[in-house]
Amino acid sequence: MEKASMVPMPVAHCLDGSDYNESLFERIAQDLQQQGYSINHSALPPALGEALWQQLQQMNAAEFDRAGIGREQDHQLNGFVRTDEVCWIDGSSEAGGQWLQWAQSLQTYLNRRLFLGLFSFESHFAHYGCGDFYKRHLDAFKGEANRVLSLVVYLNPGWLPDDGGELVLYRDEQESEGLRVTPAFGTVAVFLSEEFPHEVLPARRDRYSIAGWFRVNSSTNQRVDPPR
Repeated sequence: MEKASMVPMPVAHCLDGSDYNESLFERIAQDLQQQGYSINHSALPPALGEALWQQLQQMNAAEFDRAGIGREQDHQLNGFVRTDEVCWIDGSSEAGGQWLQWAQSLQTYLNRRLFLGLFSFESHFAHYGCGDFYKRHLDAFKGEANRVLSLVVYLNPGWLPDDGGELVLYRDEQESEGLRVTPAFGTVAVFLSEEFPHEVLPARRDRYSIAGWFRVNSSTNQRVDPPR
């Protein structure tokens, strides 16, 4: 799998960057409260971003699987809808553990600030090769109370406007224009999973990101959710 060269990043004093994070988390909370989404450019703590990028450099193609749609028994591959590949993050690597700790901090902050009741988090690395795409979709179906909040972080040093691969975020099912988000290194996008249809446009070079979802606990006597 082809990798882009690393662009030197400023080094943060610590990976969690408490003051840095609190400012970012508050912006995210305010944006979610006011408009349901938050786009923050170059916002991921630099040392965390570099650690995740270095892990990507050490991974090989065999660690990624073709991405599908649906969960559990409904999971299926569909090349008409999406053509990317993913590797789930389980915290077994140092960088993966740091990432999950950062996401947990965001979850705790948003629960305290917005009373969202976020219960768990799942995420994966995503690789889009040249020409790969993910057509317009929702991350959760209305009323199912599963995925509540979507989180995307981009890990693409030196990304140029002509490289394509934008995330297009639509305010509702009827909107056709959408808000385009360039997948530049360190950009953090957060949005309500049930409310915003979105798609990933084809890129002209390899494109890397982390996609994650905060979920509520909707377990019943017949079904455990989130699935173990």
